[in-house]
Amino acid sequence: MSLPGDRREGPSPVSGGGNEVLTADSSRSVTVAQMVASSQRLRLNPNKDHKPDSYEDLQVDFSPSIFSSLERYLPPSMLGVSRDDKVKFMREILVKYLPHGERNRVQKHRDYRKKIISNYLPLHKELYTIHPTMFFVPSFLKAISDNTEESFRSMMSEPSPGVFTFEMLQPRFCELLLAEVENFEKWVNETKFRIMRPNTMNKFGAVLDDFGLETMLDKLMEGFIRPMSKVFFPEVGGSTLDSHHGFVVEYGKDRDVDLGFHVDDSEVTLNVCLGKQFSGGELFFRGTRCDKHVNTGSQSEEIFDYSHVPGRAVLHRGRHRHGARATTSGHRINLLLWCRSSVFREMKKYQKDFSSWCGECLREKKERQRLSIAATKSGNPLDIKNTPINPAEPLIIFNFLHALFN
Repeated sequence: MSLPGDRREGPSPVSGGGNEVLTADSSRSVTVAQMVASSQRLRLNPNKDHKPDSYEDLQVDFSPSIFSSLERYLPPSMLGVSRDDKVKFMREILVKYLPHGERNRVQKHRDYRKKIISNYLPLHKELYTIHPTMFFVPSFLKAISDNTEESFRSMMSEPSPGVFTFEMLQPRFCELLLAEVENFEKWVNETKFRIMRPNTMNKFGAVLDDFGLETMLDKLMEGFIRPMSKVFFPEVGGSTLDSHHGFVVEYGKDRDVDLGFHVDDSEVTLNVCLGKQFSGGELFFRGTRCDKHVNTGSQSEEIFDYSHVPGRAVLHRGRHRHGARATTSGHRINLLLWCRSSVFREMKKYQKDFSSWCGECLREKKERQRLSIAATKSGNPLDIKNTPINPAEPLIIFNFLHALFN
């Protein structure tokens, strides 16, 4: 889900929300305020050697992972202060750049989740914390443990460029997650609670983050998906994935039947079939495209169809155009994890050429090169250049606003 918001509104003073659970004396507060007032700048690039604090035990008004990610961008003078002071410093910046209307939306969604979690009783609590040997098949665990391109490729196949498939989930985990989703849907029906569906295209299914699985899915992204994405999708922010949107979709009788041609609101998408018994429902892929070229035609080498197998995962770029054919019988449920990089999204604003991952940009680039070579040979060289990247320095803070609660 994208984050709309009117950014015409200027910075707002910080007040209320979230600070009540933090403890700090007045002298500390003055010190932090002075640091902010003195225009302390965030680093343009993260401090990769710094190990950030964990903020998961704090009841703060942004996702704990946002604070952990932003901490690497703090100025050196802030790295040695207490965690409470870092929270104050970072929260002041986050709130300053978040439009008032967006703050209201964040607050409403936080209240929505809180209401669900405080009333819904989980069926299988073991799902809410990562248990690798219970969740994943041995071949997947070994590849992640070795953490090399060779180990990843040894357990996966690449049937079409940029589409990776591999065995991932244990049958028992699939059964437990399916039971948890059914239990949640039963609670929704009994309480007549109106829930938000995963996206604008799926009318059935549930957002796993909304009923308590957000932390588990964060760990799944950070510890198991990001290592692979760093290797296979570095050009779309695969090494800087820092937020996610996790959900299940359901297809079959009295459910969604198919899914139209689209791209995901993600940099990297994990799609795992959980079951059950079904026929049809194949994914069809038609090449990776940037915003400018999203509706262009497909080349023959970009056309690929994939049949789902329970427990087996598909990993691909979010901008890889795809859809799902009709599920002709039975009931198919898939786990989707849209992984996002706020750094990539910010830097993308300053680029015009995406030939490193957009198939049509690459085709146009090759055509320009061909024309340039032909013109040179004919004695009439053309001044054909790639569009340069805008050197303007991005606002680092907007790297994190995309990840607020998705």
